[in-house]
Amino acid sequence: MSSNLTRRGDPLEDFFRGFFVRPVDFGSGALATLSADAPQMRVDVKEKPDGYEVHAELPGMKKEDIHVHIDGPVVSISAERKQEKEIKEGEKVLRTERYFGKVSRSFQLGQEIDEAKASAKFNDGVLELSLPKKAEVQAKRLTID
Repeated sequence: MSSNLTRRGDPLEDFFRGFFVRPVDFGSGALATLSADAPQMRVDVKEKPDGYEVHAELPGMKKEDIHVHIDGPVVSISAERKQEKEIKEGEKVLRTERYFGKVSRSFQLGQEIDEAKASAKFNDGVLELSLPKKAEVQAKRLTID
């Protein structure tokens, strides 16, 4: 007796089969226009013996719109961009564009940061952080009398 039954797999597995086969191209259309204006942050972190150097690219941001928060070994960078553009021809408004966006990144370093000695510079769209490592406290051995 032969069986004509075919067993189906998990319905979710069937749904996702082939889902990631072709890359989706968002390179054209309205979605690409929105994503081109969206704020982005690329971050490089380098460790040195005495601390960390962080370079974060924040194109189009203003220094006063960038915030850095240090909590032990955790560093958080956030920035907000408000952009308005209005094109006029005479007194007639032809087009008005507004963009408000926020970007943030948090990462944990291998050692706590000495917040008192940390420094930040922002020049040409690049935020440079110098984050010295906090001196490790050595455990003290007590002598018993």
